[in-house]
Amino acid sequence: MNSTESASLFNNLETLSTHDLLVGMNSVDQTVPQAVAKSLPQIEALVEATVACMQRGGRLFYIGAGTSGRLGVLDASECPPTFGVPQGMVIGIIAGGDTAIRQAVENAEDDAGQAWKDLQAYSINQNDMLVGIAASGRTPYVIGGLEQARRQGIATGCVVCNADSLVAAAAEFPVEVVTGPEFLTGSTRLKAGTGQKLVLNMLTTATMIRLGKVKGNKMVDMQLTNYKLVDRGERMIMDELGIDQAEAAKLLQQHGSVRAALTAYTNR
Repeated sequence: MNSTESASLFNNLETLSTHDLLVGMNSVDQTVPQAVAKSLPQIEALVEATVACMQRGGRLFYIGAGTSGRLGVLDASECPPTFGVPQGMVIGIIAGGDTAIRQAVENAEDDAGQAWKDLQAYSINQNDMLVGIAASGRTPYVIGGLEQARRQGIATGCVVCNADSLVAAAAEFPVEVVTGPEFLTGSTRLKAGTGQKLVLNMLTTATMIRLGKVKGNKMVDMQLTNYKLVDRGERMIMDELGIDQAEAAKLLQQHGSVRAALTAYTNR
């Protein structure tokens, strides 16, 4: 059953006050983390498989259409600044290309052969992990990409929001977060999108921690791309080494990253 397309538990939305609309949306949103919690064993299996791929030099690919594709692009784009990994270690691909990030591309998700063509531009190989993202679990673009990848011996996972879907059947490491009917019937950018984002955050954050990109609870490899992040880096160094701001700032400027600054100070 495609529960994400089921009728909302709320009706006559146009007659509700702003207050009642917000209370209703908030009440159903609170069920999303519970749905994610039920999928933790599946998420764990996907993280372990992704770590294994990356430890042998592989990359993480996301494919999706619409909101699902945009969430993959978002999560991939945040990995280099957060964890200091190279561009291209986590790659988000959306049906219809980059144009589809900002505006819908007609019928892009219906081409079952296009995802594999898109992946070929990155020379995807057996070291890599491919994760398909599809709230409905029936997007042809995602199914086709996963099926072709498996035929080529590439590890595959997925994040879907319906049980027993075609996308999950095509993936070796499926994650099924059954979020149920949306507040606005069929609008899967709501609960389903929230559930998918939670899972993607967990996947990349847990993977990067396992790969040694975090020290303690701090982003020691983050890119220092603005004043806020430089300030954060200085505070990390101050906390870790018990030194003042001036010395921390000097160390960070000399060595270019929190990790390098900590290592240099410790080894001097």
